[in-house]
Amino acid sequence: MGPYRIMVVDDSAFMRKIVSDLIEQDPSFKVEATARNGFEAVEKIAEFSPDLVTMDVEMPDMNGLEALKIIMERHPLPVIMLSGINEQGTRETIMALELGAFDFIRKPSVSTSSHDIEQVGRDLREQIAAAMLMKERRAAREAIQIREKELLSPIPQELFKPLTPLKSRNVSSVVKKPVKTDIVRNGGTTKKVDSLEGSVHKPLSPSSRRNPDESLTKINPVLEELRDYIGQIVGRTSKKDKPDPISQRKRQELTSKMNPSDLLSSKEESKDMVARNEIGLGTHTSFTDLVAIGTSTGGPKALKVVLERIPADFPAPIVIVQHMPANFTKSLAQRLNSLCSLNVVEAEEGMELLTGTAYIAPGGFHINVIKGHEGRHRLTLSKQELRNGHRPSVDVLYESLRPLHSLKRHIVLLTGMGSDGAKVMKQLYDDGVTSTIAESEETCVVYGMPRSAIELKCVTHVLPLHEIGPKLVQVVK
Repeated sequence: MGPYRIMVVDDSAFMRKIVSDLIEQDPSFKVEATARNGFEAVEKIAEFSPDLVTMDVEMPDMNGLEALKIIMERHPLPVIMLSGINEQGTRETIMALELGAFDFIRKPSVSTSSHDIEQVGRDLREQIAAAMLMKERRAAREAIQIREKELLSPIPQELFKPLTPLKSRNVSSVVKKPVKTDIVRNGGTTKKVDSLEGSVHKPLSPSSRRNPDESLTKINPVLEELRDYIGQIVGRTSKKDKPDPISQRKRQELTSKMNPSDLLSSKEESKDMVARNEIGLGTHTSFTDLVAIGTSTGGPKALKVVLERIPADFPAPIVIVQHMPANFTKSLAQRLNSLCSLNVVEAEEGMELLTGTAYIAPGGFHINVIKGHEGRHRLTLSKQELRNGHRPSVDVLYESLRPLHSLKRHIVLLTGMGSDGAKVMKQLYDDGVTSTIAESEETCVVYGMPRSAIELKCVTHVLPLHEIGPKLVQVVK
């Protein structure tokens, strides 16, 4: 197999050269094409079909965000965004991650030192390698699912149709002839015998009346095993999880009776709730539960899916570590706050924890939860050394929760490279923490951090992304 084929998109010829050289330091990658703007990128992707694209965010004519939308619609493939650290660049990068970009790195500048450029190169090559690995794993998983679906597909109905009568002249003459039935007595037993065929008519024994499902199982001996396996993968919704059709019907009737002005007022009420959260109204400093979430690559989109499914009156605070540089975490918090019913903020030193609020650790700082003398819980930030190569680190956040035995702690690991968070999740699990949740492979952008925790056998719930928010609502009471 040859090297992976990469396309570099940037409006600067100088930057295209730097990025291409950084990528090709690994012989596994080859830059097959470059583009100067989004228009060229869309055209050349259709022409070259690269394995991955690096995309500058800010470009003339068509910027990276606009190009990404088209690429994901027409030719979905891994895209790594190269972003500046200005406010506009960080905001658009967060939106790009929502749209499906694999990840991003900070774009090197002319003033960037050679040491920093080398670090950018290492980060970029690591992300490309992770993207290619996950692409291959996803393709393999989809191939298995297709194969399983073929094995489980129903037998064609044509096989169950009655056979067409033969039109042979001899057969017709036999059919027209009357068949005599003689009674033969043998030892007191009476049997019916066709004089023409000489065959004995026997009633069907119970064992010969096979259930159709049993017959199918005989035809395909692995059917039952595959059914169980597929059920574990895709059949996660049990009967009790399915919405009540009566309540669904009532909801539809109520919705149909609402006019647009009612819907508008509902939206305004939601905005009022967010506004109340921002000033601390409708939230409480007293709570019995606390949620801690750790994530990395793919995290911004995953956090959006999880937090959107949690209501504004959620009776617990949520503390989040997302591996991300400084400045970007603020844009992430602002974006999530605009989309979710919860109040979402970038954490600050000394913040008091409130229910119905999510706190995102600022880039470049570790975050801890402590209990003050007055019995209230607060956040502290530190610049201690990197842990697992990260600051903020999920392990550092989780460690701070170990002494908080008075709280019911719910520990969550979402998509991400590496194993940050898994080690201390295991310690919390052994301590008897209330619940531990990991995102399942089927929805992970990168199945690293969750897999590490699952391998340590410290996860009580392995769930696809869209089920994690409702599960938190269920377990936090």
